[in-house]
Parts: sequence; C-alpha cells; structure tokens
Amino acid sequence: MSSPVMMSVMRCFRFTRVRLWSVYSTAQNRQVFAHSCLRRLSTMSHTVPPVLSVVPSRALVDEKFRVLVENLPPGAPVTLHSLHQSEDKDYWEAYGHYISDERGAVSVADDLSFGGTYKGKEAMGLLWSMRPVPGSRDGLRLRKSDVCTPLLVNISVYSGHVTEGFREQSPLALAITERWYMAPGVQRIVIKEEGVKGTLFIPPGPGPFPGILDMWGGSGGLMEYRSSLLASHGYISFALEYFSPGELKSADTEFEYFEKAFNIIQKHPQVIPDRVGAFGLSLGSVFTIMLAAESNVIKLQCGVCVSGNHLYPRELTLRGVFLVLASKSHKIRHDENNYEIWRDMGLAIVNNPTKGKVDVGKINCPLMLLNGGDDQNWPTVEAAEDMAQMLRAVGKEHLLTRVTYPDAGHLIEPPYSPHFRATKFIKDITKEKVILLWGGQTKPHADAQEDAWNKILSFLQQHLYSNTTPKARM
Repeated sequence: MSSPVMMSVMRCFRFTRVRLWSVYSTAQNRQVFAHSCLRRLSTMSHTVPPVLSVVPSRALVDEKFRVLVENLPPGAPVTLHSLHQSEDKDYWEAYGHYISDERGAVSVADDLSFGGTYKGKEAMGLLWSMRPVPGSRDGLRLRKSDVCTPLLVNISVYSGHVTEGFREQSPLALAITERWYMAPGVQRIVIKEEGVKGTLFIPPGPGPFPGILDMWGGSGGLMEYRSSLLASHGYISFALEYFSPGELKSADTEFEYFEKAFNIIQKHPQVIPDRVGAFGLSLGSVFTIMLAAESNVIKLQCGVCVSGNHLYPRELTLRGVFLVLASKSHKIRHDENNYEIWRDMGLAIVNNPTKGKVDVGKINCPLMLLNGGDDQNWPTVEAAEDMAQMLRAVGKEHLLTRVTYPDAGHLIEPPYSPHFRATKFIKDITKEKVILLWGGQTKPHADAQEDAWNKILSFLQQHLYSNTTPKARM
C-alpha cells in the first residue's frame, strides 16, 4: 500500500468517496474525473481479473439478488450492465455507474449508482429500469409467454462509465442469472372444460390449497406468468382466457363464463372449496368486482383488483362493452407523442350517478384495490373513491382496502418488472393499432410494484390461509 501508484489511486478513491456528489455535478467534471482515474489505473500492475457474482443465480422473479464485483482497483469507475433478449427477439437493457470502494469492490445493493438508467442504492435496478436498447421498435412490452423456461439476464461489468455501445465492447467480467415465474414442482395443466379456456397451476405437495381465479386485461389472450408465480407461493391459480386479442367474434363472453371458470377451480380436488378468491388487472378487475357483487351461484372469499373499476353493466357482453367504449372515442386525447389517453372515456361513466356501474354495495367479501395516481389509461383512483362511497352508504366500507401510489401508472406488474409507460395496443372494434399511454414514472412505479406485491401476498394469506402461506423457492 506504500507504492507511489497505489498511494495515488487511494488518494483518488478518498477524493471520490468524500466529494463524489460535488465532483459529479457537471458532465465535464465527470469526464475529467473518469479519465484521471483510468490513467492512474493503466499504470498499475493489476494481474488478478475482476470477478462478477450474482447470488442467487437462479431465483423466482420476485426474489432479490445480490450483484457483487471484486478484484477491481480501488476508486475505479465501472459500469454494471444487464441485457435480456425477449421471446420476441427484442433486446432490453439497464445500467448503472459505480466507483469501486477501498477493497476494490462494488455491491449493487450497498453502493450508489451515480448515473445510468437508475441512480442511488438500488439492489434490483438492473431489472426494473430495463428498457429497449436504442433503435428498437416503438411501444414494446416485455412479457413472458413460456413460463416453463427462465427469463435469462446477462449481467456484465465494463471499465469506465459507459452509456452506449455495450455490445460492441468487451466486458471485464460477466454472469448469467435465471429468473423464474414457476418454482420447481409447480404443475401446469391446460384447461378446456365447458367452453372455458385457461391454464391451471398447482403448487408442489399434496395440498389442499386455496384457489385463485386470475384474469388479465383488455389486450386479450392468455397470460400465465402471474398465475405461475402465485402457484409458487402456495395457491392453485387458474389463468383464464376470456377473449383472444384482436378477435371481436370471441368477445361475446357473458357473465356466466366467469362463474363457470370459478366453479372449475373451486371443484378441483386439491382446492379448499371455501377458500377461493379472484385476482384481476384492469378489465380483469371489473370481472372480479362483478363476481363479488352480482353472482348468485358462487361466493368469493376475497378479491384483488389492480387498476380496476366497476364500470360494466352486467347485461352487456364484452362486445357490448367495447361498442360502448367506441361510442365515447371522441373523448380520447393524445399526448405530444400521439399516444392515446383513455382516461376521459371512463370519467364520463364514473361521474354518472346511476348508469353503467356494478352495484358494489352488494359485495360481502374483502376487496383490495391497488391503483396508480398517474394512471393515464383509466380513472381508477376516481373509480375507487366512487366504490368506497357506495360501500360506505350501505355500511360496508370496512370490506375495502385501498392503496394508491401517486406516481405509478396503470400496468402494476409483479415486482422488478420493467416499467411500461406506453405500449402497442390493438383495438378490438376497429382493429386499429395504436400506442396507449399507461402512465407512471419509472422509479416510483418500480417501488409501487414491489410494495403492491408484498401487500397482495399478505392480503391473500390473511383471507385465504388460516396459517402461514407455504412459499416455494428455487
């Protein structure tokens, strides 16, 4: 530690750790500082290569990992970078700028990122701040279709503070991590019964287990990744397909379809029959609320509604609802990027005191509403307040749990999922391809997703389990 080179590096490191924020106040200072450190590092004899580790390297998507780089020179500017190729062959990336400590190490969970797609101490920033690489198609959304395979993420460390051209450079070290939605032992069973389509996920073990009917939103299709993750936490979850994307003819679905789906999961031999709930996002939340309020043949134990509303008359099919929306298309606004904003279509219904709403006063089970305050797709916060007033009027507000995240958007996904502020969407009536603005700011939205998932699991455990929920791990 007494050599002139090492003393110089340590002086550089001490200057970094003590006055880093002031040094990084301008882009010019950042560049001068990085070049100074790199010149000093180039004079050192540093024969041990850097080592990058990710622990655990194989985990469920809602588990945190620790990313650690060792064997760096002290005070070295480096960039941590993550890269994922989606099933659609699009590339997503995130990166953070770090300075190694006096031991020559960088811990993503413990050290500050001073720039990149995220800043500060963010253990999972390399995941939730992912975005399409420059030059990608507009309006992309990262969703896992095949839950039987992992989401692979390459994590690399680069010398200096890099902002572009990662794939054209050689990293100092790299590692691969597997992120799974389905834990070992979870069974996946395709369901086609009584005209109902979907996929059932069963946790490992003999059971019995509580059940959850899982419904996604207005983009249609069969989404399995949330259900497989719920099964990894000890619930038999039924991912329901209730219309195909862009196919209006399949949108004649009536309310009885959802009652049939509920009965399929309730009658499964490994399901506790009086411990079945529903979980919906967006349009799926509407059917969760309808099942709780309107059904005379099933009884929900509880319901979770993410970015949902109660604006759906029971007498209408899905086709009818889409036609109602089309009749209000004149209320659609566009932002500076020409992305569509649908909020005002829903506000007209929320503000109507009598028409077009589910009578939520009939609800007799606990209901959780989670919404984003920056939801640009639908007035979910206003709808939640309207539902609270309707329940209050009949003395049932105690059944309602409301959580609002001020700067989150509409698409509140499982934790550490990237934030999608605007994505492509096919309108079922016109087949028009547009980009919808969902809203939200990346960091607050990421925080909301993590907090919401923890609250959802606690809510489900409270109302569907009488004891500790079994939780699978990789």
